[in-house]
Amino acid sequence: MDAYIYDAVRPPRGRGRPDGGLHEVTAVRLSADIIDAIIERNGVKPDTIADVIWGNVTQIGEQGGCIARSAALLSSLPDSVAGLTINRFCASGLEAANLAANQINGGHGAGYVAGGVEMMSRVPMGSDGAALVVDPSLAMNSCFVPQGISADLIATLCGFGREDCDRFAAESQRRAARAWKERRFERSIQPVHDRIGMLLLDRDEMLRPETTAESLAALEPSFRDIGTSLPGFDKVALIKYPHLEKVDHVHHAGNSSGIVDGAAAVLIGSRDFGTANGLEPRAKFLATAKCGTDPTIMLTGTVPASRMALDQAGMSIEDIDLFEVNEAFASVPLHFMTELGATHERLNVNGGAIAMGHPLGATGAMLLGTALDELARSDRETALVTLCVAGGMGATAIIERT
Repeated sequence: MDAYIYDAVRPPRGRGRPDGGLHEVTAVRLSADIIDAIIERNGVKPDTIADVIWGNVTQIGEQGGCIARSAALLSSLPDSVAGLTINRFCASGLEAANLAANQINGGHGAGYVAGGVEMMSRVPMGSDGAALVVDPSLAMNSCFVPQGISADLIATLCGFGREDCDRFAAESQRRAARAWKERRFERSIQPVHDRIGMLLLDRDEMLRPETTAESLAALEPSFRDIGTSLPGFDKVALIKYPHLEKVDHVHHAGNSSGIVDGAAAVLIGSRDFGTANGLEPRAKFLATAKCGTDPTIMLTGTVPASRMALDQAGMSIEDIDLFEVNEAFASVPLHFMTELGATHERLNVNGGAIAMGHPLGATGAMLLGTALDELARSDRETALVTLCVAGGMGATAIIERT
């Protein structure tokens, strides 16, 4: 049975700080509101939804305790709709959608709401702890280094200099500003209001359209100190990559993804689900894939996961019209383009996480929605969405406009 995308909705991303536009909203409230938005605007019969599958990375405190079920209960969905929270780090939102699609493929339920949430201003990244970081035996065995070191390691291995990364970052800002100016996100954006109806946010808050490669050149590398001073993470990375003399530190706040609050929901169902709700599908899943990779370099999983998805779909890179590659760090999409031969003209055409931010558990679902809207806007057929993942993993989906 084929799985289709019927719609995608997200709120604007808010700065992941106490003065950010979404800071007063809890993760469960934002999730419930966006679930209600996608149900109401499509006129979906709530009892045709089998499950809510929700990605979230920092599952502690107000984001803990199966936030998918909590959000379903707070929403207008009936109590009969279950909830499943998943964590594949940065790809959690995409994996929620992929899991929903594969459940439908297997005949397990006709309709799903999938997506994710991360309120990084309220629940700080890493506050849940992680064995990979705090367990010395695991960290030593895997040659663990922080993600910024991994991003710099990719740049070193691939020969991406500081100018390459800054140029890519400035272009992300330019494209995101153009997309907002031309209202390319309008179809999917759901403004956020407080409980008395006052507008909190109706636009991605982190945009810096005045950014240039020249202005970025003035920023100091963010990961040089933790790489070169004790405990010496550069030395740990070079245990795995001894042919390198050193790690070149090229990433900083301006060419890395921003910390933001956000959520996203995708309505996924079978053809029968659409018929029951009077809906026409907007796209069909052609393939999904995930993989594990070296946990030291960590952020290269977009390439093998995408190759797996292309093989599954019987496609080549030339068959893909649009690419959404999460901009965790500038070296990640640069590496993807180098390895797979994807052109920048078709990749992240409306900017990415460097310009608009990366709300960990939600980003993958956001990218799926961005691809869906851009396929319709530009009258193209196929899109590949992929994210690198902490701990050395990758996840990909390929969709086709219907």
